Amino acid sequence: MKTLIKIIKITLTSILVILIVTFMFFGYSDKDVNELSQKYAPYLSQFIEIDGMNVHYRDEGNPRDSIPIVLIHGTGSSLHTFDDWVNSLKKDKRILRMDIPAFGLTGPFPDRNYSIKNYVAFIEHFLASKEIDNCILAGNSLGGEIAWQFTVKNPEKVNKLILIDASGYPFKPESMPIAFTIARIPVINKLLTVITPRFMAKASIENVYADKTKVTESLVDRYFELTLRSGNRQALIDRMTTKFDTIKSSNIKNIQLPTLIIWGEQDKLIPIHNAYRFHDDLPNDTLVILKNSGHVPMEENPKESLEAVLQFLKN
Repeated sequence: MKTLIKIIKITLTSILVILIVTFMFFGYSDKDVNELSQKYAPYLSQFIEIDGMNVHYRDEGNPRDSIPIVLIHGTGSSLHTFDDWVNSLKKDKRILRMDIPAFGLTGPFPDRNYSIKNYVAFIEHFLASKEIDNCILAGNSLGGEIAWQFTVKNPEKVNKLILIDASGYPFKPESMPIAFTIARIPVINKLLTVITPRFMAKASIENVYADKTKVTESLVDRYFELTLRSGNRQALIDRMTTKFDTIKSSNIKNIQLPTLIIWGEQDKLIPIHNAYRFHDDLPNDTLVILKNSGHVPMEENPKESLEAVLQFLKN
C-alpha cells in the first residue's frame, strides 16, 4: 500500500512539474485588442458595432460598385487571408471583408453561440449595417458554409456565389491541424487557453498548405498573434465543440444562382470528394480544381485562384 501511495505521489509530482515547465515555455497571456490593432488594423481597417461586438472589417475599392464582393474567411483565420485577391479586385470592384466572430480582431460572440445559424444572422446584420442589398458572396471553409447557408436563406441578396474548399457536407479529414484536434478533446482543450506554442500555429498552417515552403515566418506570426487576441482561444474551443449540422446540406441543390467552386486538389482537411458533391448538387455551377493548392488556395496560390474568379465574374 505504501509503495502504491509513493508511486501515485511521484506520478502526480511529475505531471505537475511537466505542466509548470510547459507553462513557463509555452504559456501565453491574452493579447489586448488595442495592441494587436496597431499591427493588424492599419489605415484601411475600420470597426463597427454589431451584435455587441466591435467588428473589424475593411471596405475597399470602387465605392460606385452596386454589387460588391463580400469575402468570408474560415476557422482560425482572419480577413487578411484575402489580401492578395483584394489588391487586384479593388481596382474595379468594391470589396468588403470582416473578421468573423471568434477570430481575428473581432473576438468572440458574447453568447458563445457558434452555430452556422448565428453566423448567418451576423452576416445579415453586417450587410444591413453597410446598406448592402445585393452582393457577390464568397467564403472559404467555414466561411463557405456560412456563405451558402446565407444564400439558401436570402437568395434575393446574392448575385453570385463563390465557394472555396467549403464545408457543409459530412467529411472525414485525411489530416487535421493539431490546434483543431486539441480543441475538440474534453478537459485537455482547456489547456489550449493558456498553453499555445507558436510551433502549434505553424504546424496547423503547414497542415492546410500543399507547399510548406510558402508558410513564412510573418504568416505564422499573424495567425499566432491573432489567436492570442483576448477571448479567441476559448472561442476556438467553443466553435470546434459545436455540433456540426450536416442535415442542411440537402438545401444546397436549391441554390439556383451562378456558383463558382474552387478547390485545392491537395486539400487534406476537406478532401476533394466534397468538391464533386457540390458540383453534382448545384444546378448552375462551375468547378475549378487547383492541382498545387491545399485548403486555402486564395492565400497559398492567390494568382492562380484569382484567375478563376475573374473569369467567373466576366461570365
